[in-house]
Amino acid sequence: MEEEVATTGGFAILLDGVLWFLSNIALSFYNFFYALAHPSLWLDWSDKQAIMRFVYYGGSVEFFFVVFTAFLVMLGIGVWRGNIMWGYVRVLEGFANTVGRFFAWAGLLMVVQQIIIVFMQRIFTRPDISFGFGIPLQFDISWFAEELKLYNAMVVCLCMAYTFVQGGHVRVDLVYSSVRFRTKKVIDMFGALFFMMPVAVIIWLYGWFFMWRHLIVPNPSASDTLDRLLNKSRALRWNVETIGFSPNGFNGYFLFKVLLCMFTAMVFLQAMAMFFRSFQEWREGEESAGKYLDKDSLGDGEEAYEGTH
Repeated sequence: MEEEVATTGGFAILLDGVLWFLSNIALSFYNFFYALAHPSLWLDWSDKQAIMRFVYYGGSVEFFFVVFTAFLVMLGIGVWRGNIMWGYVRVLEGFANTVGRFFAWAGLLMVVQQIIIVFMQRIFTRPDISFGFGIPLQFDISWFAEELKLYNAMVVCLCMAYTFVQGGHVRVDLVYSSVRFRTKKVIDMFGALFFMMPVAVIIWLYGWFFMWRHLIVPNPSASDTLDRLLNKSRALRWNVETIGFSPNGFNGYFLFKVLLCMFTAMVFLQAMAMFFRSFQEWREGEESAGKYLDKDSLGDGEEAYEGTH
């Protein structure tokens, strides 16, 4: 008797979970179009309640299901028309390449700035650096030295998806390299769906509220309901983090929190691109491997530099 009750209770919990999941997918269409039809409710930041709505929905269940449902809709259309799915791949990978190629220049900027810092300190014995026209921009040497971390963070966060597209990440192929082509594509789809996407979602949920806690007060929390955040909005004011590690050091550390959210968004979009590409290559066979892939090239004799870039 007790076993029957336990089984019935477990089935009821499972059924409730399935209904909750399906109902949120259905509601996501309403939530999406309602947000588009009422932008002032969350984009009019002259209204403190709009800011709090933006904060809440950015890390909410509703937002997750809007993104998840969009992925399902794109997948359904792509399964129906393969050329459309290839379009997804080209746009998503093109976006990752464009962003990555642009912010990769931060590495060069970091080197140039470090050289300037050394010259100003060791040769000109200056405690600060000033440049600009009319109203000069002047900061202590330690400010520019600590700012180098921001360039490094840009390269790491905004070039990761680009490096993924280019195949530049280190791989440990214990099984992958020895299986058939279509099996590889199944592994890639599984990895994108059950590893990349969930990890990106978890980091986003942490990073989103972590970012806003360094931008506004009262501090929002992931456990706050919408009503509680709207009540907090009466005392809301901007309180952007400007405290550095040293008295005259870099004071824009809130930018690192912004980069964390941008990083997770880029990873999630790249996971979608990887899933769509793997599905298309699985469907079309080995002849489609690398189709529309925009990889950088070192030109003639590139093979001589293999493993050095």
